[in-house]
Amino acid sequence: MKKFTDALARLFLMFTGYTYSNMARLFIRLFVGIMFMQFGIRHLVNYSTMSVDFPTVLGLSSATCLSIMIVIELVCSLFIMVGFLTRLSTLPPIASMIAAEYYIAHDLLPHTSLYGLDSTEPGYLPVMFIGIYLFILLAGPGKISLDYFISIFIIGRQGRDEKEELDEV
Repeated sequence: MKKFTDALARLFLMFTGYTYSNMARLFIRLFVGIMFMQFGIRHLVNYSTMSVDFPTVLGLSSATCLSIMIVIELVCSLFIMVGFLTRLSTLPPIASMIAAEYYIAHDLLPHTSLYGLDSTEPGYLPVMFIGIYLFILLAGPGKISLDYFISIFIIGRQGRDEKEELDEV
């Protein structure tokens, strides 16, 4: 019985005691980057048809708004996936998803002011992306990212090591 409880304890500690936060951050960056990049690719492929009636923001033309959205969806997604300027790269998608949510909630669905739990309205997608991007903004890119490798390079050039730098922060 003692061997069983020891094995169960080891198993429990193995699954709950170790965290894989850097791997989790890589996963969420890759997941949201691929998901968001799909929209950019679709917009790029269908540019000629979508540029006519794409929603306008801040008085810009439909074609201009679509071009800006494509750049945000492709460039920011790529930067987030590789972990380059990660926190900065989340800001344009957050802003674009806030604009998309506003457009969906106020222009497309004027009769709907609040989504219910049983709702299938399209406004959940921008809110989901906002939540994921806010998580990445707060959590940072993790150690499996270009940001981390660049910071280690900069710290090394200053003649310091990572541990010294972390002790100061």
